[in-house]
Amino acid sequence: MLYNVIRGDNSMYEVIYYSDNEDNPILNFLLKLSDKEQAKILREIDLLEKFGFALGMPHIKKISGTDSLWELRIKHSSNNFRIFYFHFMDNKFVLLHAIRKTTQKTPAKDINLALKRKDNYIKGCDNNES
Repeated sequence: MLYNVIRGDNSMYEVIYYSDNEDNPILNFLLKLSDKEQAKILREIDLLEKFGFALGMPHIKKISGTDSLWELRIKHSSNNFRIFYFHFMDNKFVLLHAIRKTTQKTPAKDINLALKRKDNYIKGCDNNES
């Protein structure tokens, strides 16, 4: 089902899926989920693409203690999912890391991994412009 998604042309923002050495952590995460979970998460990504920061709570929330890391908050049945992302230049959002949230507090290791991927993405963009 994941590859049958058709995107509209009325998006104000571009969503980029972080990849490292041909590994795409967001897609890998999605492929492990049921079709219904995939559909719900992809719908939320579409909303982010269309509305950006105007989407607001309960869909998005800034991660406290970070400069620019945000979470896309998805609830499906009794499951809570989070996709960590940041806003990049020219109305782009880069999706960095995804989790099934099982505790009240977001694990620091997941936040740190998202921050590391953010730094890697920015460094890669800087190298491509040189």
